[in-house]
Amino acid sequence: MTMLAIWNIDWQTIADATALGGVYALMAVGIGLVFGVLRLVNFAYGQLVMAGAFSLALASQWGWPQWAGIGLCFAVVLALSMLMDRLVFRPLRGHSPAVMLVATFAVAFLLQSIALLWFGPLGKIATSLAYLNRPITISHVDIRKITIVAVVVAALCLVALALLLERTTVGLHMRASSMDFQTARMLGVRANRVIAMAVLVSGALAAVVAVMLTVQNPLVTPDFALRDTIIVLAGVVLGGMNRPIPATLGGFAIGFASGLLGGALPTNQSQYLPTFLFAAVILVLLVRPGGIFTRARLVERV
Repeated sequence: MTMLAIWNIDWQTIADATALGGVYALMAVGIGLVFGVLRLVNFAYGQLVMAGAFSLALASQWGWPQWAGIGLCFAVVLALSMLMDRLVFRPLRGHSPAVMLVATFAVAFLLQSIALLWFGPLGKIATSLAYLNRPITISHVDIRKITIVAVVVAALCLVALALLLERTTVGLHMRASSMDFQTARMLGVRANRVIAMAVLVSGALAAVVAVMLTVQNPLVTPDFALRDTIIVLAGVVLGGMNRPIPATLGGFAIGFASGLLGGALPTNQSQYLPTFLFAAVILVLLVRPGGIFTRARLVERV
């Protein structure tokens, strides 16, 4: 009996775990971008995903075509991202990281409370993209269409992000700011432009994640994506928060592990999945506190 058989892991589980890893990688790079530039862990990131998911659900309820629903999702998430930067991040930029961290908690709970008051605890159901949950057979393995779409979209987004960071002036400024923000400003980097771009890209990735997660979980509630955000934050810390690529690898790793363990554990033991994940994160960080995918130390602001 092979190890795969012992752990009840088949190719279907591996495919689903890869798709979840791709979605978590997109969430991780969105969180990592904001942290790299602002040194801010944005706990409201999950609520941006939730807002995008509710937009898709409303568009489905109103009978809008799929492209219009996705467009509404991107418009809402990007608008909220820029409002957060303009109304919260920018006025508090000169304060301590602790103050900004508490502010993101406040924004997160505010958005969640608004969703609870507006849509109720039962939430809404998004059905416009439900056909992507139908399986197709590849080499005698039934794989959901969303699995293939998630992997392809994640790869394309990460390639586009890499090109942005490596081949454009604003990308160069973002990388320089992530290494040493104060020095980059003294060398002529426009802080507001770089931060706004990082927030905008992060919001666009949140909208993509909202579409992917809504297909996999059509029921959208006020706590939608909250659990996923907490797991991804652990993955970002696991990979290394000071660089986008290590953060992305950490997000993919914890997403893949989550999908793999979720498929391996019996149904009556699935509630123990977060325990295994976070115990593994603690053990890894005891050995590599700077992250397993980075060699550089975190750069502290002065």
